[in-house]
Amino acid sequence: MPAVSVSHDPVAGDAPLSESRQQEGIWPGQLAWLELLRDGLTFDLSGLAPGPASAFPTFAHRFDLPVLPSPAECEAMVLRPGPHLGEGTGSLPVMRELLALGCDIVRQFEDVLAVGWGPAGAAIGRRFFESVTSAWLDGGPFPALGLTAFTETPDAAMESVGLAFWIGQELRIEPPLSSDRVAATRLGIRLVNHLVLAGGLAEDDRITAPDGSRLVLRPSRSRALISVWRE
Repeated sequence: MPAVSVSHDPVAGDAPLSESRQQEGIWPGQLAWLELLRDGLTFDLSGLAPGPASAFPTFAHRFDLPVLPSPAECEAMVLRPGPHLGEGTGSLPVMRELLALGCDIVRQFEDVLAVGWGPAGAAIGRRFFESVTSAWLDGGPFPALGLTAFTETPDAAMESVGLAFWIGQELRIEPPLSSDRVAATRLGIRLVNHLVLAGGLAEDDRITAPDGSRLVLRPSRSRALISVWRE
């Protein structure tokens, strides 16, 4: 991977670990992680043999996979920003670089079966992940299916899962706009892309849907939820 280098391998010596590493449960001799450098930012890859396996994530959604991955058939590795990034860990530039590194790993290692994205509880097939993520990194639409997901609520609305990680708000498509699940999902994908580009929504907005109808987008009083319905 030309853009990536190993910036620290704890197996290479007995150097003491920082207090932040120790607080994460990483200790010398575990052979548990590598620090990878990409475009000036460092990321930790843990769960590597012969060290202990990473905890297997819980998935609720799958994309381009026939079934959800299970710990009976797969092992998990965890890729995350290095602790030195501090408060910038969840920033968009860091996340873009993290996902670009994920694409590098998928391209390089055929044994990677899927990519899990924790904020959405999503398992994403390797080819689909690489395709939609690299397209976004090259200036295309945000990969709403994968980095977010959609679920049906008891009152027949559709709500996003994981959008709050990016903008601090989730999206709710109100009935009857949500009655056609396929059309509502397509609309949700467009709206997620719009909201990520805008960085969220602070006040009412009106946009035109693909079918030409006018839509109202309104943040809740707490600003945690954005509801959308036909005007």
